[in-house]
This record gives sequence, structure tokens and C-alpha cells, in this order.
Amino acid sequence: MSEKELRIIKSSGDGESKNREAQWFYTDIVKSHFFSPKNIIKSDDEMKSFKADGIGLVGSPACGDGMKMFIKIDGKTDTVKDVKWQTYGCGTAIASTSIFSEMIKKDGGMKIDDALNIKPRDIANELGGIPARKFHCSVLADKAFREAVNDYFRKTGQKNRIVEGSAKVIDQVLKITDHDIEHAVLEGATTFEAVQKKTKVGIHDKDCISQVEELIRFYKKKYFGED
Repeated sequence: MSEKELRIIKSSGDGESKNREAQWFYTDIVKSHFFSPKNIIKSDDEMKSFKADGIGLVGSPACGDGMKMFIKIDGKTDTVKDVKWQTYGCGTAIASTSIFSEMIKKDGGMKIDDALNIKPRDIANELGGIPARKFHCSVLADKAFREAVNDYFRKTGQKNRIVEGSAKVIDQVLKITDHDIEHAVLEGATTFEAVQKKTKVGIHDKDCISQVEELIRFYKKKYFGED
């Protein structure tokens, strides 16, 4: 990892207390999981031999990362027996997925429902914190796992347990969705003005402004614990 990779741009909207010193560097835990990622698939043969019960694939337009996750499930106990993954992109995405895979495999494997309750903030905390502008990378592991679990539910006929997340158009003129607002908040835009600067939401469709503000509050509380 280069010095440029290790040093990040200071963010004014980091979702943390303004009294807390801004984080500029990756923690030793992040660097450890980046240089020596756990449960990563390193070859096509390894991927083929894993024989996954569920596969999830997601990508983030916020930073261009992609994530593919493979899971094995013990159907009798409804626990995650094993997990493997592949990714490309930044060091935070690699480290976040590495530590997340360790979290859900711990003590013989988590119950599926418990693993689904892990939030991106939990992943960040396990890493000792991550830069605000890289927080969206921790979401990749969470979303890829959810897609893999949904795939497992489909294959095993548990359609009632599938949770789908479809995008909703918020700005009717520019067709900006709630997912676009979510990505903006995850990148550190925690005010309406900052979100509008990133997405152009509400410039032409003034009627959506109150809904955007409500979404910003929702995502700040969901990911950063802020009201």
C-alpha cells in the first residue's frame, strides 16, 4: 500500500463528533487485513472447489469497487459454515470484507439472522475505525453477503425470507434515487447542501427537498448513529 493510499483527504462531514480529531490514516488492523486478507479466493480452481450454497455480487458506483461473496450454510442449524470472497478496488474494501468474513465465521459460524444484523458501523468498529470518505467500502461486504443469503434462500425455497432492496426515484426531474442519496451520505455528505452538490438533487424538483432531508437523517442514524 502506497503512502498516498495510506493518507486520505480530510472530510468535513465525517459523521463523527466535531470534537473528535479527524482520522487521516488507516489503522494497523486495516493494514493487516489489507496485506493479509482472510478467506479471499485467489484462483479459479479455488472458487470452483468451494461449492457455494449462495453467491452474491454487488458493485459501488461511489468508488468503482466490486464484490463477489460465496457462502456455505448449515441448513440444519441455519448457520454460516464458511465464506469466501473476491474483490477489486481500494484497501478499505479488502480489509472490510476480510474482517467481516472472520466475524461471521467466528465460533463455528453465526446464525444467518444474526449475521444479517451486522451493520457497516460494526465492521468499521472491528477495524478500529476507517476514514469517513472510505466508509462506503464497508457497505460492500454487508450488501454482498445479503445478496448471497438471498441467493441461498431462493435455491432452498425460502422465498419468504428474501429481502430485496429496490431503488426509489426521489427527484422526478433528474431521476435521482434513494440509493444515490445513500451513497452521497456514505461518502461524507451529511447536509442537504453537501448532498445536493454531489448529486444535483432538488435543483429542478423543489418538491423533493423535504424527502431528501428526511433520507439524510435516516442514513446518518443508520450508518453513523447520528440523529
